[in-house]
Amino acid sequence: MSLIVHHLNNSRSQRILWLLEEIGAAYEVKYYDRDPVTNLAPPELLAVHPLGKSPLIEESGDSASGGRGRVIIESGAITEYLCERHGGAHLVPERGSDDHISHLEWLHFAEGSAMTPILLRIYTARLGEAAAPLEPRIAQQLDAHFAYMESRVGENGHFIGDELSAADIMLSFPAEIAIMQGMAPRYPKLAAFVNACHVRPAWQRAREKGGAYYGY
Repeated sequence: MSLIVHHLNNSRSQRILWLLEEIGAAYEVKYYDRDPVTNLAPPELLAVHPLGKSPLIEESGDSASGGRGRVIIESGAITEYLCERHGGAHLVPERGSDDHISHLEWLHFAEGSAMTPILLRIYTARLGEAAAPLEPRIAQQLDAHFAYMESRVGENGHFIGDELSAADIMLSFPAEIAIMQGMAPRYPKLAAFVNACHVRPAWQRAREKGGAYYGY
């Protein structure tokens, strides 16, 4: 079986590369570049999945499955799949534990609650003055979500337990967005969390393979 990451530049698929480097799983990368004008993913991704989004992974089948493989989308689902089937069990708290419930909450918070105001800020930035009525609400929601994350970073620098978890990897992206937007003085724990992520050898290997993204 072979594992392929369909990687779009400047995207959340960077986390999937990092996760795979932490796990030590073998994988290939297929690279795609955003349109320089629209910033949208190229149409070639539509040939892989009808939504044409990244991240997505593709795993070929083995002889036992008749060679049938499949494409998996959604960062949270990809993360759970890789941890379960590709050696990442050490990045997930014990099932049935309270930490595992928290892990699931954070895993889905990263792509659900946290990304909503982030995406609204990105989309409305193209509207100029037309976005002015929405900006106060977007700013309030960004602050609320980043402040919540700040309050839940443990003294050990992680969101759950004492070691890196898959939830930390998922949360790295919204945390990076907060720091990229100049919020480090307001959220020093998030800034320290991002710095700790970036010095990990696995993160650096993923950065080398995936390329620069959003200034990192």
